[in-house]
Amino acid sequence: MTERLPLFPLNTVLYPGLVLPLHVFEERYRHLVADLQKLPEDEPRRFGVVAIRDGRETAPVREVDGPAGPLDGIGAPGEDPMDALHPVGCVADIASVRDQPEGRYELLVTGTTRFRLRAIDATGPYLVGDVSVVPEQPGEGSGALAAGVERAFRTYQKRLAGAREATLNGEPDLPDDPQVLSYLVAAATTLPVAVKQELLACPDTAQRLTRELELLRRESAVIAKLPSLPAADLTRQAFSPN
Repeated sequence: MTERLPLFPLNTVLYPGLVLPLHVFEERYRHLVADLQKLPEDEPRRFGVVAIRDGRETAPVREVDGPAGPLDGIGAPGEDPMDALHPVGCVADIASVRDQPEGRYELLVTGTTRFRLRAIDATGPYLVGDVSVVPEQPGEGSGALAAGVERAFRTYQKRLAGAREATLNGEPDLPDDPQVLSYLVAAATTLPVAVKQELLACPDTAQRLTRELELLRRESAVIAKLPSLPAADLTRQAFSPN
């Protein structure tokens, strides 16, 4: 079954259970938020966050305070917006809305369920997708894999902090649930959007954890060699908890 869902394209990835702050400044997305605010109180205020594909050169993403803003030109006449967006996204439930000058909004949203884009309607003031839910499956051996990912993630955090000459204040508690852990690790690692998208789209938790274990070991090995690398290689991408 499919349902219709307003879409908010971003150059970041939202995961189930994770929180994302958004600064809404573009007219089409101000319209989206305004429409959601008109809904009855008992109806959920939600939209779909979808990541923009790498290499898109037209209608560039504009940087804003916090996570990057939406892509202006998706859905332009003659374009298929499906070509510009990754097919798997995440439903965002609005936790809070703060009105800002000039009709802008500050949102705090929480990721809930994954979805797959089936079609996009670009005829309205903002994009609307026909989406179907992507079910969560544990996969085989997710419990054992989670233990390995937790150890690898702690090593990664320590080495990353050391490369930045920072200090970790103790070891933060990590969730016991393999699925929750898999999404938290995906969000907290310093990886390109395309890789974060790959983790979101993994068919099940076990496959996501397997891929994360590989990535964490690789990244930790790279960070361990950073003192001998040029300064430009110290940070390949700004850290983001999203």
